[in-house]
Amino acid sequence: MNIVVIGIGLIGGSFAKDIKKLNPRSEIIGIDKSESHLDEALALGLIDAKGDYGSLALADMVFVSIPVNALMQELPKILDAAGDETVVVDAGSTKSLICQAVANHPKRRNYMACHPIAGTEFSGPSAAIEGLYEGKTNIICEVEKTAFKLQERALAVFQEMGMRIRYMNPEAHDKHIAYVSHLSHISSFMLGKTVIEKEKNERDIFDMAGSGFESTVRLAKSSPDMWTPIFEQNKDNVVETLEEYIQNLITFKKLIEDNDFERVHQEMSNTNKIKQILKGIPLTKK
Repeated sequence: MNIVVIGIGLIGGSFAKDIKKLNPRSEIIGIDKSESHLDEALALGLIDAKGDYGSLALADMVFVSIPVNALMQELPKILDAAGDETVVVDAGSTKSLICQAVANHPKRRNYMACHPIAGTEFSGPSAAIEGLYEGKTNIICEVEKTAFKLQERALAVFQEMGMRIRYMNPEAHDKHIAYVSHLSHISSFMLGKTVIEKEKNERDIFDMAGSGFESTVRLAKSSPDMWTPIFEQNKDNVVETLEEYIQNLITFKKLIEDNDFERVHQEMSNTNKIKQILKGIPLTKK
């Protein structure tokens, strides 16, 4: 297949890596606003050549993994340039506004709105991981608006990569993802901020930080360039989840202030059932 990857970072680079492993004869063309990213991707063997939107007309598949604010601007142009038989897939962490942006596009049938739930806190071509998508859930929205034969082509690739497919409308996606992804990133960023502001001596943080702190604050290493537009596009859902989260923190703080440690224990015990919920989620390979 002729594949074009737009945005050669962790997500796009990992997609390219898997395509190369599964279909060694595929030609992968890379497009990125950063020339150094393209050079790095070439050196790493993630892509076979650099390209531009003129490369899209002959592509079998275009995988778009750029920040969601850029995606809003670029997706209509990408569809303009895509061939009639090209399937355009995105990896955006929000879906409602993106789907609205191309709702009336003449080539809407060529677009499959996706969100593979995969990633790490690292970015750039060197962060690409083989097998990143294996066992991970790929949310597909408005699948009925994608031409059936183009659906089949994209789904065959996803299944080869070992992804689990879940169908959802864009509004439900954005609401649910605010709880299970966007809130966890905000929590991590704010935990990091709190500790940095409190512990002015960074050596003390380094010496005392255990695995619990490291795992909880890990997401604070994520790219602000990627996450700020996500919070902006999903603002209403993010604010709603934050209000609930803040209220839980206030309640927990009050229990400690009141020396009600029986309730503190009960709150934590009740939350322990999350172990069963998370049991089936595969860990990302390092």
